[in-house]
Amino acid sequence: MQQLQQLEPDSMAPAVEALLLVSTDAVSAQELARALGLAPAEVEDVLRALSEEYARANRGFQLRELAGGWRLCTHPAFHEQVEGYVLSWDKHTLSQAALETLAVIAYHQPVSREGVREVRGVNSDGVIGSLRQKGLVREVGKDDRQAALFGTTRAFLEHFGLRSLKDLPPLEDFAPDEQSRRFIRERLSGAHVESTLEDAADEIEEEKDLFEDGEAEGPEDGPEGDVE
Repeated sequence: MQQLQQLEPDSMAPAVEALLLVSTDAVSAQELARALGLAPAEVEDVLRALSEEYARANRGFQLRELAGGWRLCTHPAFHEQVEGYVLSWDKHTLSQAALETLAVIAYHQPVSREGVREVRGVNSDGVIGSLRQKGLVREVGKDDRQAALFGTTRAFLEHFGLRSLKDLPPLEDFAPDEQSRRFIRERLSGAHVESTLEDAADEIEEEKDLFEDGEAEGPEDGPEGDVE
């Protein structure tokens, strides 16, 4: 591709637009000027002219000055349509396994790979790796055994339209009956571990009572010589 040596006045605006389209962050007039071989003042004039042109034409996007630079943004009037479209697209690109794994991490964070496997019943290492690549999940620390712990990211909140994790709907709302609701609460709150320990303690107490009852009955029914 032939490199532009000098831009004509009527080609400056299209050149600035082209660079803005490929910029993922706000870009300053100075950066654009260096890339195009123009004076910063010239680029600043072009940027303001483009911004006014888009506003007059009532376009679906705007050129806004923010964070020390300029950036193309969707028009606020179409926020609902854009949000619905983007959220729908993001959700549909996730597989069922990815959605399940993401739900476990979201509701049970911080959680290890083993913790996810316990809830889902299958190895989820590959799915977790994919979610990390998508920027929806990140490593947030280590457990006592130095296993990685995972949690959701700010991108997760943005993609699913949540202000914070407090906006996550209670999973019990989706359960068909009380038994299912209890199962969900136990699996995602760690209560299943506590209930298992409680059951085990109750069984030990029952066995202890039976043993003590047996000892009490033994001397009464057996010969006196057996008693020490």
